Order: sequence, then structure tokens, then C-alpha cells
Amino acid sequence: MPPLGDGLVQVDYRKYDGTLHWNLRMRRLGEDEHGVWLGLPADSVMRKGHNPTVALPEAHVILFPRAAWWTAVFNAAPRSTEIYCDITTPPEWPSPARVTMVDLDLDLLRKRGADRPILVDEDEFAEHQLRYGYPPEVISAARGSAEWLMAAVTDRAGPFGGAHERWLAMVDGADRGEGSMGR
Repeated sequence: MPPLGDGLVQVDYRKYDGTLHWNLRMRRLGEDEHGVWLGLPADSVMRKGHNPTVALPEAHVILFPRAAWWTAVFNAAPRSTEIYCDITTPPEWPSPARVTMVDLDLDLLRKRGADRPILVDEDEFAEHQLRYGYPPEVISAARGSAEWLMAAVTDRAGPFGGAHERWLAMVDGADRGEGSMGR
């Protein structure tokens, strides 16, 4: 992986016990009313914990909203999952070059062309409530975020109404202008 700098941000999803989960380096694209947008071009890599890297064939962007209990990945076509939301603790920025949050297991995804998203990993969420001892306020915030996301993604409201398209164009080659990450 390249060293941090030049607009790169270290993204660290952790589990509730502090162990490293998904982690990768992404380029800061900018901010809007929805939050901070980071992008990763096609054929980039990420890793789960300290395991070997995993290749990502399609470009994607991640939205890190302010003070919300989720993050949202928007994948370029032809990836079958268009939107993938992780229910997390609110993203924290200890520096402009690092963002971290705790993955709370629940995920919401919408397949490309589908009208409604689906909520997954409820079994993992229930198991980890016991294993990690999630406090009641964390459980409540996670469930509330999942409900809000289900409605927002279904209704294509807020950032789910196409706000990601201009950011994704910066990384998937559609926008070759200055600041583009196109290959």
C-alpha cells in the first residue's frame, strides 16, 4: 500500500473488542451535506484484519456521514450490490488522514435494479451482543440506524437519491478531469 499523504485516508473498521476488521486506504474526494466521501478505483485492494489483501474489481466510494451510526458503500457497475451500508458507531476522525469506527455487524444492502434493500447479519448482531456485551444504547442506536436506512434507501432519500454519482465518476474513469482517480 502507498504511504499516507497526498489525500490518502486510512480507513479502519474495528470490532467492538477493538480488533481490526476491514481496513484500506482511500483517496479523499470531498465533502457535501451528507458527509465525507472517499474513493477507491477498480483493481484496488483491502484487507480483513491482518489477512492477505482482497482485490476489488469495481470502483467504489464510501460515505462517512457526520454523527450517524452507519457508513455507506456505493459500488460501480457491474457489481451486483449497488449499495452496502454497514451499521457502525459514528465515524471518528482522529486526524484528516484516518477514520475509524466500530462495525456493529448489521448490514443493509440493495442489489442493482432492486426496489428494496435487505437487512443481513442479524444473527451475527445477536451473537455479538452477548460476546462483546453491547450496551443497551448501542443496540438501540444500531437498530434505529437500520430502520432509518431501510426507509432512506427504499425511498432513495438523502444520500441514496443519486448523490454518490458525481463522486463515483471521479474514481471509475467517467470523469477524467483534474482531481480524477481514473486509470
